[in-house]
Amino acid sequence: MTLIIVILCILLLILLITWGRLNAFLAFLLISMITGLCLGIPPEKIAQSVQKGIGETLGSLVIVIVLGAMLGKIVAESGAARKITDVLMHSFGESNIQWALMLTGFVVGIPLFYNVGFVLLVPLIFSIVYRLKLPAVYVGVPMLAALSVTHGFLPPHPSPTALVQQFHAHMGKTLLLGILIAIPAIILAGPLFARTLKGMDSRLPETFRPAEVHEDHLPGTFVSFSASLLPVILLAFTTLLPLLLPASDGPWVHFISEPSVVMMVSLGFAIFTLGLRNGRGMKKVMDICVDAVKDVSIILLIVSGAGALKQIFIDSGVSEVIAGLLQHAPLHPLFLGWMIAATIRVCIGSATVAGLTTAGIIAPLIATSGVDPSLMVLSVGAGSLMFSHVNDSGFWMFKEYFNLSLKDTLRSWSIMETIVSLVGLAGVMALSMFI
Repeated sequence: MTLIIVILCILLLILLITWGRLNAFLAFLLISMITGLCLGIPPEKIAQSVQKGIGETLGSLVIVIVLGAMLGKIVAESGAARKITDVLMHSFGESNIQWALMLTGFVVGIPLFYNVGFVLLVPLIFSIVYRLKLPAVYVGVPMLAALSVTHGFLPPHPSPTALVQQFHAHMGKTLLLGILIAIPAIILAGPLFARTLKGMDSRLPETFRPAEVHEDHLPGTFVSFSASLLPVILLAFTTLLPLLLPASDGPWVHFISEPSVVMMVSLGFAIFTLGLRNGRGMKKVMDICVDAVKDVSIILLIVSGAGALKQIFIDSGVSEVIAGLLQHAPLHPLFLGWMIAATIRVCIGSATVAGLTTAGIIAPLIATSGVDPSLMVLSVGAGSLMFSHVNDSGFWMFKEYFNLSLKDTLRSWSIMETIVSLVGLAGVMALSMFI
């Protein structure tokens, strides 16, 4: 009965947004309350769950999204985006621009949390789209596929790292095997799948349209790349430093490695190098920042609405019910781990919740079944990426940033995530024959 309620509520959400033309944020609030009542959450606690879901989602995202939008807008207005595009074009050529972005997404995605990487790299995608007049989804999917794979498969991301600890797997071995599986997953879900999306219409926000800047007034190559990628550099540095020098793992490193602090430092660097030093007054730079915030405000609301529905699912115990139904199925342990994580992911929407919930169910099977713990980490990670749809905040970030219809978002984003998950499972099962 629980699964039926979840499915019916998700279908009602889709109908309200598509057929009823209700604002997505309002639809999420309404469905969250209806779902809470149907799943047996006490009425007096439903509002608390909704508020908690919105608060936790925005608490981790609002600073990153807002500061990322400001940074992206400054990069676009200053001409740095055009300079970066010129360099990429010269290095890879227009015909290989997807592969260049895919490689960038993979390298950037290893140290960065998914939402941070998304916000930082989408302006780069848009600048290339505007400059080369290429379809946005066709150009963007390879980079975002790479980000998604690193989020689900590879430490030091939260879910894979927690799974390594719970399954007593070897971190280095998991990372190496994860990279082996990640490469075909990214290629199939990225450049190859994106070929089917070349005709998809996407009207991008004007925020990230590169300003027309005369060639003589473009920022230098080093300044353009350093201002755009400084968050990536700082996060990579603070992630690797404790691994290389354990004695340096102190409170200041943890403080500097916080995404919000990194974004503040990076924005300040961009304001100085691309704004003030480039002849723009502080008022002009602040006007650019204000315009950027206006353009992402609706995205924040919709993502927070998805967070409210996710919290209702968590508080109602849906994930435990699903896991209990599948726990005793007569399946290969690696496939069972993938299936439990995939089912929870589709119903709950959160890859991290799906992975961690599955870990508690599947951990006892590792010792008795003899499967390699690192492969189980990757199997559960692959399952946690399965078919992202309307209850996932990442789905709505993609939809709103790329300004797509619900149908086109399902056809592009959701299928891309499904390909990543299925290829990940196939890779795990193949490696299990040798490990």
